[in-house]
Amino acid sequence: MKFIDGLKFAEMVKLGAHHLSENADYVDSLNVFPVPDGDTGTNMNLSMTSGAKEVDAHAQPHIGKTAHALSKGLLMGARGNSGVILSQLFRGFGKAIEDEEHVDGQQFADALKYGMETAYQAVMKPVEGTILTVAKDAAHAGVERAATTDDCIEVMEAIVTEARASLERTPELLAVLKEVGVVDSGGQGLLYVYEGFLASMKGEQLPAKTNVQSMDELVHAEHHRSVQSFMNTEDIVFGYCTEFMVKFEPKKLQVYPYDELEFRQSLSEFGDSLLVISDDEVAKVHIHTEEPGDVLSFSQRHGSLINIKIENMRQQHLDLVGENRDVHKEVQAETVRHPYAIITVAMGAGIAELLKSVGASAVIEGGQTMNPSTEDIVKAIQDVGAERVLIVPNNKNIVMAAEQAAEVVGIEAAVVPTTSVPEGLSAILAFNPEAEVAVNAEAMSEAASYVKTAQVTHAVRDTTIDGIDIKKGEFIGISAGKIVATNKSLEEVTKTLLKSVIDEDDEIVTVLYGEDVEEEQASRLESYIAEQYADVEVELHNGKQPLYPYIISVE
Repeated sequence: MKFIDGLKFAEMVKLGAHHLSENADYVDSLNVFPVPDGDTGTNMNLSMTSGAKEVDAHAQPHIGKTAHALSKGLLMGARGNSGVILSQLFRGFGKAIEDEEHVDGQQFADALKYGMETAYQAVMKPVEGTILTVAKDAAHAGVERAATTDDCIEVMEAIVTEARASLERTPELLAVLKEVGVVDSGGQGLLYVYEGFLASMKGEQLPAKTNVQSMDELVHAEHHRSVQSFMNTEDIVFGYCTEFMVKFEPKKLQVYPYDELEFRQSLSEFGDSLLVISDDEVAKVHIHTEEPGDVLSFSQRHGSLINIKIENMRQQHLDLVGENRDVHKEVQAETVRHPYAIITVAMGAGIAELLKSVGASAVIEGGQTMNPSTEDIVKAIQDVGAERVLIVPNNKNIVMAAEQAAEVVGIEAAVVPTTSVPEGLSAILAFNPEAEVAVNAEAMSEAASYVKTAQVTHAVRDTTIDGIDIKKGEFIGISAGKIVATNKSLEEVTKTLLKSVIDEDDEIVTVLYGEDVEEEQASRLESYIAEQYADVEVELHNGKQPLYPYIISVE
């Protein structure tokens, strides 16, 4: 195979996404910690599926355009660090070949190398022995092979062979992988994508086709859930969900040059829930407005309108509201809107209520087992409708997706990189509504840094970490990212954990107990802390969180 065009690349993406999807559970199982947070495969699968959906909707013979569609889909669907790194890898790949009708083996390998470099740049402190290493080694092998052959399949074979070998070497680069006896989960996910690419190029079949839902259907479904859940019909200010694309025309662009930022800012005057994604040929627009005709007329200055869809949301809501009227009232009462918003992430109704009580404008459901995507965070920001926003992710695996959301949302936004709910609570309490976004982000980050987080969960498999033998089903105590205790008894693990994390300078201990812990059981723990650590003040809250019986804040 001498060349890869856009339609062939679309087939490669589809099979790569499918192969990853089929093996997502296995990738999840490779996560180092034996906690019920093993979601690398889930995150990468959802991210790659989002990219495949966009490619399915916009594949063209021009490989640059098809690669751009993949980049857009991955960007908005990216979940967790692994998903964000995957999106950055193919963002750079797409940028490298954006002007190409088709590519040969050398160009394909060079593009993967450029994508790898883009992914490295996106990570503040790259760690070797991870998906980044596998991407780097595979890309270099592809470039080296392309120097001696013009066959794209041979180049891809070299990429896959080296990706597999690099993956096997990851335990030698990352001690914790070697100790646990697994390879890097993100690297394994990337290998599945590359193996799918190669199978497509060679005409080989992988099991069962994935039913790919288009991005438009996904947006449509999410939109209906948003309307149904958060508004009464009379509260809908902008009643027409308007979606269309502008196909740029050179003559019109001479009179009205197109700039994505200026275009987005101008359209924001017509309504809310605005999303603009564009490339050199088209701009895709989603907006809620009262005057769809005015929006279309304004946009038509840059080119011709295609794929127009306008829906009356008031009528849709009237059709839906009958069966869920009580639910609407309850959720509406909880909805908070601020000109200056704080968007945060958590699991557990009690924790969500606590975050709102200290100032969160909206709480996205997610965290340990389900990381929200970039698009989820963008939609939450749009639903609040603020002019400025701070994003408080409360999980290290959500920070990168939050940063991508802050870049594309179109308003002044910053991320406070909290890695736990206790850090998030402390950060939100430090918020100053009179301060600028950057000033708040710095102050809130500093406040979060003073908090120590301890967590109790259960082991999902047998393993050994840092010399501690862990058995499946036992409770484990985690502090500062390290497992410090394990036992069949929840009480004993929690006491050992507290001993490791509370010192003489601490003043406040806050305990969030989960959905599987009885109030009486939690009260006994509260009494124990008060007796054993007389100098600290104890606060107890029913967080109702799954999977983690206790989340403990010490400061």
